[in-house]
Amino acid sequence: METKEKIFAVFGNPIEHSRSPKIHSLFSQQTKINIIYRSECINLEKFSEAVKNFFSLGGSGLNVTVPFKTEAFVLSDELSKRASNAGAVNTLFFKDGCIHGDNTDGVGLLYDLEKNLKWKLKGANILIIGAGGAARGIIEPILHARPSSLTISNRTIAKADNLVDIFYSLSKKSGCEFKSTALDNISDRYDIIINATSLSLDGRLPDLSSDIFLGSACYDLMYSSQLTNFLSWAKENGAITIADGLGMLVEQAAESFFLWHGIRPETESVIQEIRQNI
Repeated sequence: METKEKIFAVFGNPIEHSRSPKIHSLFSQQTKINIIYRSECINLEKFSEAVKNFFSLGGSGLNVTVPFKTEAFVLSDELSKRASNAGAVNTLFFKDGCIHGDNTDGVGLLYDLEKNLKWKLKGANILIIGAGGAARGIIEPILHARPSSLTISNRTIAKADNLVDIFYSLSKKSGCEFKSTALDNISDRYDIIINATSLSLDGRLPDLSSDIFLGSACYDLMYSSQLTNFLSWAKENGAITIADGLGMLVEQAAESFFLWHGIRPETESVIQEIRQNI
């Protein structure tokens, strides 16, 4: 008797840009786990209703993308520790009568930085530019990697200060100097610089001195077929290596796949194939 394929989806608005169906299709082929995975554009006012309907009709798991990650956080009956710290959810599944929420963005970034790119986070001086949801989602795993220092820089210093307050106790346990600063007041040198703003989506650049890039490794959470403006700017001003967020995208998807199926797929070939088809 054939086993019925389990149904998964990604919810967002807009959703046409999503690579998740292709990524999970490649994971499915690789692991021989047959699934149905689709993308759905959800009415901005009906996210909660759509999630409950999906699970009531037998859906097994959901990925959640903009602008619903905060709503998914509120909707979840049970939250993982990393989702609680991130204040957002990008992965949902239904178990024991409860909607479980998790956040795989941070661990996805960590896998890309350490496994794929071979960047050394332990003992490094790291700068995160931006203090929104994307930044909050990656701070915990970075602190677990035990950098020497982690600085959050943002145009609105109060938002950066708020993140320092949230993660202060974790930074102390990690032995990491953790601080905030205004975006236009950065003077230190950094081993790794991470752009966690959305400025690359429309080609804008953060308001900071180009001097900070000299000798650094620079990462942009955004990705595109060409270098983002941020990475081009960093390269032109002395960054020794650069990378965009495509690897993070695939790695966070692999972590979701692991949560749903108990198997973590190989990602290198998937990153290469997605890259070739951007």
